[in-house]
Parts: sequence; structure tokens; C-alpha cells
Amino acid sequence: MRKLFCFLLQLQLAVFFVHGEERACIGVNIGTAMTSVPAPTQIATLLRSQNIRHVRLYDADPAMLAALANTGISVMVSVPNEQLLAIGNSNATAANWVARNVAAHYPSVNITAIAVGSENALLAAALDRYIKISTPHSSSIILDSFPPSQAFFNRSLDPVLVPLLKFLQSTGSPLMLNVYPYYDYMRSNGVIPLDYALFRPLPPNKEAVDANTLLHYTNVFDAVVDAAYFAMAYLNVTNVPVMVTETGWPHKGDPSNEPDATSDNADTYNSNLIRHVMNSTGTPKHPGVAVPTYIYELYDEDTRPGSTSEKYWGLFDMNGIPAYTLHLTGSGVLLANDTTNQTYCVARDGADEKMLQAALDWACGPGKVDCSALTQGQPCYDPDNVEAHATYAFNAYYHGMGMGSGTCYFSGVAVITTTDPSHGSCVYTGSGGKNGTSLLNGTSLAPSSNSTAGDSGSPRAVGHVSSFASAVAAALLLSALLL
Repeated sequence: MRKLFCFLLQLQLAVFFVHGEERACIGVNIGTAMTSVPAPTQIATLLRSQNIRHVRLYDADPAMLAALANTGISVMVSVPNEQLLAIGNSNATAANWVARNVAAHYPSVNITAIAVGSENALLAAALDRYIKISTPHSSSIILDSFPPSQAFFNRSLDPVLVPLLKFLQSTGSPLMLNVYPYYDYMRSNGVIPLDYALFRPLPPNKEAVDANTLLHYTNVFDAVVDAAYFAMAYLNVTNVPVMVTETGWPHKGDPSNEPDATSDNADTYNSNLIRHVMNSTGTPKHPGVAVPTYIYELYDEDTRPGSTSEKYWGLFDMNGIPAYTLHLTGSGVLLANDTTNQTYCVARDGADEKMLQAALDWACGPGKVDCSALTQGQPCYDPDNVEAHATYAFNAYYHGMGMGSGTCYFSGVAVITTTDPSHGSCVYTGSGGKNGTSLLNGTSLAPSSNSTAGDSGSPRAVGHVSSFASAVAAALLLSALLL
């Protein structure tokens, strides 16, 4: 069995400190597949300017850790894949890795998670009383995830998942999942509505109902998390929490086959996600139970292979310029460099004119927008076309509703932009400020007082390995701990 484990050993395990991770928190993954990786000090400065308090690294780069020292930022580090076999086979190698990459930096670097390492090594470093063991998985290990109450894990993984889950249960550690509603939506061939994937509000008759439990689901994220809970319960594991180690939405894709990889959808998904998590909304199965979550990812990674969208999951480009602006007003403390008033809602290029007219009529009617500026002789009458008039009305409604999530949608014919559409004497609501550089408007990612992405589809899949190998690696570590 050990030889089989060693042969399949490929992926990360995660070991993280107990304190502080059970509460609601949003973190950000930091990948480095870029032609020009920002200096560690630049990354740390960006994190602090955006009040990002939790990060996950895919290595344990000493320069990056030095830059994060004394910042108070919680850091999850990882063992590079090529080092796993040696660490998994040798307590001495594991001990040396912990000494170099954890003990040498802690506590000036607030390391809250490491990848791999044996408990013996942690004992030697006097860190064992803070640390527990788990492993990230693609949510594709869950089969038939809807209805959640009927979900179960891939039975071929039982030999490694069952002991792993029992181990997590006995140590109070979480099951870590990568949850990607974007891929669920893309692969559903229209079965999953876009609004359901993006956390947009749904009328009661559009909510998904689990017929066995009568629980109502309003988003994919919650359904996948609950599917994991039910799958664990099927194996008689009922008190292991779920942590989402990766989730997000691409802001750009190939227009021909990735039309919903847009900055508007990325804004909507991540803004709604952050609000959902930070409010400790929980899930229908476990309402009020926090789901610590890490957004994929901080920077666009322009050297990642695969489809166009693979390169555009970042909140920022390589230069630290926001890829789009998250809209989080009213969900927490204000963030520095707030630019909330410098975004606008405009008609989508190429939108159907009849749909634009219908949306314009609604905004100026039931939507209660004052459209008097659009009448002949008034400053916003010209250009006299439906796109220009719709843009004025959409933007007025959007700002009048506090720029809340979903208020710049209008059945898909409106988008958010940072370009001021004002012209001449026609001044749009929200105009007048300078463009800023803050992305996360109106909230903090620090704690305040929702897929089946297969291994070939997850953004982290390219250059990484299967969840089966991850589970086998977990079993190997568990076996080593019991020897």
C-alpha cells in the first residue's frame, strides 16, 4: 500500500492553525504564472492597501514571506509538488522543510496553513498544538451533487477518503473544496440559469428545491457546499466543517465560446460571494455557519495554458490595476481609496434594441427614474437614440439604488463601466470624481463584527494534479502519522 501511495503522491495537503479560521473570512489565492511577477513588497503593499487579511500561496517563497512579516496577514503556504515525494517519505526531510519554511518565519509571519509535513516535524518545531491536517479537493469528487441530500463521493475514493474524513473529524479539521459555479454553469447546457450561478436574487418559483429536505437553494455555491456535507453524512461523518479554498469567476474569455466570462459577471459573482460569506449566511443545511472562502485569484496569470479565460481570473492585472470594480457598499467597513461613486451603468454594446427599449420604459416608469433630462430640448436628449437614453436611465437607477448588486442588469442589456458616459452639458449621476485604484469598494476582506469543476476544468488544474492523488497523499500522511 505504501508503494502505491508513493507512486500516486502528487498534490498538496494543507495544515492550518486552529485559531481564527472558524469565523467568516475571505481570502485570496496568489498565483505567479505571469510574464512579470510583481515584487513581494509590491504584493504586500497591494494586499494591505486593499485590506486583504487572508492569502493562500502556492509555495513558501522566503522573499514573499519576508514581505508579509509583521503585516498581520494570515498566510497559507504550500509545498511545491516536486518536493512532496521526498517529504512524504522522510520525517527528517519534513522536519527540515518545516524548520526552514514555517518555524523560521513564525510568528512574525502569521502562517495559518502549510502544505504537507508530518506531525512529527511539527512536534519538533513546537507547533503541534496549533496545527491540524487536511487536503484541498476539486468538488468533482462529489457525484450527483443535486439534490444535495442525495450527493455522495466517488466510491472509488473510499479507501482513502473514509480514513481521511475520520481523521479530519477526530482533529476538528475542515474538508477543503475548490468550488467553481462558473464551470457548473458552462457545462450545464442551459440547465443552470446564469442568475443561479451568480448569486443574483431569484423569485421563489425559480429557486431550486431539494425534494427530500424541502431546503431551497438560491445559488450553486451553497448547493455544492451542502452536497459535501450530505456526502460526508452518507459516510457517517457529521461534524467536519467545509472550507472553500478556491472559487471565483473569470472577467474575460473567448467571445465565441466563453461569452459569460465578463467583468460584469465577475463583479457580480465575487461581490455577492463576499457579502454572502462575510455575513455568515451559511447554507440551507447549516444556516449561520461560516464558510471560510478563498477567491481565485489576486492577479491575472497571463502565462497559464488553456482557454482564454484561464488567464483572466484575477482581481488585478500584473501592474496592480483593478481588472474591474467590486461593489460591496453596505456590507462592511469602508475600504481605503473608495471609488464607489466612480462607476457607471451603461447599455451593453450590441444589445437588442427592443430589449433596450423595454428596459428604458421600465426604468422611466415602474423604476421611478426621473427621465425628464431625456426630453427634447433638455441636456441629455442628444444623441436621440435608445442606447444613449437607456444608458442615462440605467445609470440613474443604478446610483439611485446605491449601486447594489444586481441593480445594473436589466435582463442582461446593461453593464458596469468605470468610463464616465457624461458628455457636453449632460452630466451623469456619479460623475465628478477622479478614477481611483481601489478594487474592493465599500467593505473589507477582513472578518467583520457557492460546481463541479472537473480536474481538467479548474483554473488550477493545468500543472496540478487530480483530487484522487490528493486523497491518496492524505492517506499516506495519515498512515505515516499512525506508524
